[in-house]
Amino acid sequence: MRVLLLGGTGEARQLADIVTAERGFEVVSSLAGRVREPVLPAGAVRVGGFGGVDGLREWLADNAIDVVIDATHPFADTMSAHAAAAARAAGVPILHLRRPGWAEQPGDRWLRVPDPAAAVRAVAGFERVFLTIGRQGVAAFAELAVPWFLIRAIDPPTGPVPPRHRLLLARGPFTVAEETDLMREHRIEVVVTKDSGGESTAAKLTAARDRHIPVVVIDRPELPAGGDRVDSVAAAWEWLLRNR
Repeated sequence: MRVLLLGGTGEARQLADIVTAERGFEVVSSLAGRVREPVLPAGAVRVGGFGGVDGLREWLADNAIDVVIDATHPFADTMSAHAAAAARAAGVPILHLRRPGWAEQPGDRWLRVPDPAAAVRAVAGFERVFLTIGRQGVAAFAELAVPWFLIRAIDPPTGPVPPRHRLLLARGPFTVAEETDLMREHRIEVVVTKDSGGESTAAKLTAARDRHIPVVVIDRPELPAGGDRVDSVAAAWEWLLRNR
């Protein structure tokens, strides 16, 4: 069975480890190429786009792909939509693997918003903002001259940035102690994050709770219609075995 694994997440790497170790499977992991030094999964890897839905459909046919697993970031909605449409056109089964989102805990001060534009409005009135949404989406805050921003990302933003900011390039996981010290050092008044889920960057939520700091949480986009959905690597592996 030839598997196209659309990756870039820890779950995708874990699944690639399992699939490449199993006889009867051949996996190609595809990375978008947006991170300069990605953590590479086991097995064959391709980097870069496919050229939209038609390009991906042709690639699936040319490479005799039997199944597609979309294990991209929960906010990679364009890639997920293209994958679903291309798989449907090619007559190939597709599975969307998405880790669960974060759940609000007692003591949290969360404000859920639908998109970065709403998050921009939500930070009005704050002076020191911890912006931890990756490099994409930072441009939405570029016109805000009043707040000061601590911007954390793996790679620098490529678009405009707020005039008053400090850029911190770092890759998780982070500890609660590290996040607490960071918020204390920079006198953070509000945190802005995407509901990415997972443990790698969840410590900031605990640190914010402990320091009684509000958190603006940007909700995930909806997954495309059609295809199967699971929320764990184990469930994705079971799906692969059933579709063998």
